[in-house]
Amino acid sequence: MFPPETRMMVNSTLSYFIFNTYLNVGTLSYLFFMFTAKLYIVIIITNTTLVVVICVNRSLHEPMYLFLVSLFVNELYGSTGLFPFLLVQILSDIHTVSAPFCFLQIFCVYTYANIEFSNLAVMSYDRYLAICYPLQYHTRMTSNKAFILIIVIWLYCCVRVLITLSLSMRLTLCGNVINSVYCDNYLVVKLACSDTTVNNIYGLFSIAFSILIPLILTLFSYMRILKVCFSGSKQTRQKAVSTCTPHLASLINFSFGCFFEILQSRFDTTRVPSVFRIILSLYFLLIQPLLNPLMYGLQMTKLRNACKHVLRFKMFACRRDTMQM
Repeated sequence: MFPPETRMMVNSTLSYFIFNTYLNVGTLSYLFFMFTAKLYIVIIITNTTLVVVICVNRSLHEPMYLFLVSLFVNELYGSTGLFPFLLVQILSDIHTVSAPFCFLQIFCVYTYANIEFSNLAVMSYDRYLAICYPLQYHTRMTSNKAFILIIVIWLYCCVRVLITLSLSMRLTLCGNVINSVYCDNYLVVKLACSDTTVNNIYGLFSIAFSILIPLILTLFSYMRILKVCFSGSKQTRQKAVSTCTPHLASLINFSFGCFFEILQSRFDTTRVPSVFRIILSLYFLLIQPLLNPLMYGLQMTKLRNACKHVLRFKMFACRRDTMQM
């Protein structure tokens, strides 16, 4: 037999979900709210700044920086799919969300993760062409080709996630309690009392296409890059290190975050402390948008110099306006 709150969901239209992972911290919720709000503001400022710098600086209109724009825009997109919702839930006493908004958040989070992996994979291929075929790079990878690849990545990931959502929304659910701090498709599927075979099969294929194939492409690219580095000059090795280090760090960090999230949603983690479960759930959605602007902004000399130039120009403009007043 289903519990009372579950029985009423059978054969009826689901209108809301309940989250049972949030901690009851009382007045400390305002402290957590301020901390989370500051993180969101930092993410918005840093990622937006780098997008603007690349867009206004014509010397940065190259494939590598176009892929970075796509990456930074995706960080803004994924953060916006989580943080406003998280801020509302932190101050709320009843942690519920309407079903349509829950599926909208699933779409945002899943497309963000898919685009992130695909974008990082294409960036690794771009670095492979630049390091292994430096003389042919500008013919093999042009700005137009990079722009087309970015559009294909975003459209492909959106369509694939829409299929995932369409399969989940057709299910009959026998419960509405989600063991997370945000909406997760697999946790919604686990609430179903109808057949989920198609969902599970498509989910396995989706993981293969969204994670395994990009990782294989990245591994192939870096194997070729390492081969060239070991047989190349010191200048080639320095170029590889300067351009590949932030990308590798970003890929490893995001892979670990997704791995933790997949483990947590697939296996029973009730014995794990709630605070630790919340940190693992939010890791890939919090750290990646904070880490990427820092790594790429500091590590890549051309981008760092462009940021300094823009900041100096703004400071000069502010001083000039002040003197004219």
